[in-house]
Amino acid sequence: MRLAALTPPRLRTIEESERNATWLELFYDLVFVAAVAIMGTRIVHDTSWTGVVSYLAYFALVWWLWASHTFYADRYDTDDLVYRLLAGAQMVAVAVIAVSLSLGDAGSTQAFALGYTLARVVLLLLYARAYRHVPETRELVRGYLIGFGAASALWLISIVTPAPARFWIWAVAFAIDLATPYAVRKIQAAAPLDVSHLPERFGLFTILVLGESIVAVTVGLSHVSWQVSTTVVGVFGLGAATCLWWINFENLDGFVVRRRGEGKNWRPTVWIYGHLPLAAALATFGVSIELAIVGADHGHGYPTAARWLLVTSVAFALASMAAIQFASIRDGHDHLRRAAIRNRLVGIPFVLAIGLIPGLPASWTMACVTLMCTAEVVADLAAANPEALRRPRSKSKEQEAKHQ
Repeated sequence: MRLAALTPPRLRTIEESERNATWLELFYDLVFVAAVAIMGTRIVHDTSWTGVVSYLAYFALVWWLWASHTFYADRYDTDDLVYRLLAGAQMVAVAVIAVSLSLGDAGSTQAFALGYTLARVVLLLLYARAYRHVPETRELVRGYLIGFGAASALWLISIVTPAPARFWIWAVAFAIDLATPYAVRKIQAAAPLDVSHLPERFGLFTILVLGESIVAVTVGLSHVSWQVSTTVVGVFGLGAATCLWWINFENLDGFVVRRRGEGKNWRPTVWIYGHLPLAAALATFGVSIELAIVGADHGHGYPTAARWLLVTSVAFALASMAAIQFASIRDGHDHLRRAAIRNRLVGIPFVLAIGLIPGLPASWTMACVTLMCTAEVVADLAAANPEALRRPRSKSKEQEAKHQ
């Protein structure tokens, strides 16, 4: 078997061939699908501002766990036996995290800290292996080992620290994790990110959280009887999700992730980290569809908090897309991206205005949101094909004009 021979890490991003996600990476993502789904049940049962903040905080931590592993795999993955075993160990840790986020008896912040610590330790082992076998990036990897190692130590301490002090330790550890890549940004050019593989990975994660919208429709409809109102909400929810997929992926370009020596290194940072609020907004949007279906059911009201959760999730998704597109502008003549940015920014206040309509039923709320998302698609099509939207002159009028 191919796995019988160990293949040490090497810097993959300087190779000329185009890379795609491996089967292991796709399998690895599935455990995060479970974690995001379980997190969604938390906000379904608590749409208060404290519930939303808690959900977003957990989502950010889980997203960073996925992203930091993806950065390693983008640079050093050789898909050998050791890497597969360590990736599998990290999947077990993420499974522990997912279970700890449930609302049942297994829900535990201490178990979450334990799972997160194990996942970070596995990442340190991966980087230690890269430090040994890839001498040209040792300075960079040394910085990662120091920063991520310090954060991991705090996560370990938080296991035995009672709440609420435990949460403050998490915040400090997360801040150190985020600050580490920034601290070594000047030497990251020695280990550039892959312009084909990394954008694909971030795109796949975005697809996964968008998939929660489909799950939300099926789960929501399964909890109510067949009614016109609930079915309409489900159909509109799928329509809005399709529109969000459309406007996000139509002009997506990952060339920007590779840092270059021309002084605009803010672009890859904005592109990469802009995917965090985008993923969180899309995941929240999926939960909002389920809440809207339940709210459209006879005998259930549609709370104002649920309506605002829906419109703000779409607004944040549009804002995140605008930021990612802004970071992707190639030159002053990139009119399509500039038009996409303008369309996203113009759409935000209109979407938020839907939340201001008092007593708007769930079906009408979802219909208005879907209408706005459809308008975003039409606006992008108009910018890309301005001639197609102009009314063609009839042949008779053209001939008449020629004779004149």
